[in-house]
Amino acid sequence: MRSARQPAVGKSRAQHSAAPLLAAMDLLGQRWMLRVIWELEPGPLGFLELRRRMGNCSSSMLSVRMQRLQEAGVVVKKPDKSYELTEAGTELGQALEPLWQWSQRWGADLEGAAGDA
Repeated sequence: MRSARQPAVGKSRAQHSAAPLLAAMDLLGQRWMLRVIWELEPGPLGFLELRRRMGNCSSSMLSVRMQRLQEAGVVVKKPDKSYELTEAGTELGQALEPLWQWSQRWGADLEGAAGDA
């Protein structure tokens, strides 16, 4: 008989209830994804301007990330070739606001802790 503190053998809680959250975390956990959303949140940008704002993200990596975000329905490429957030992407950008506020309070304590990952 297992104690109340031991988890049941088999599927985790996340496997039962959080498949959409896990999918979002898998997408957004890829390097540069959240940065793209952050940069596009104020409004559309062309690829070159977005690339300039992304710092040391290579053009080829940014291209791959933009394709993946388009496939996920978070970003759309407009006829003028600029990129903008979809409704889902805009909502995601707004969801980053509390994280930004948290970082303003605690971010100095984190500087250097993440490395260049």
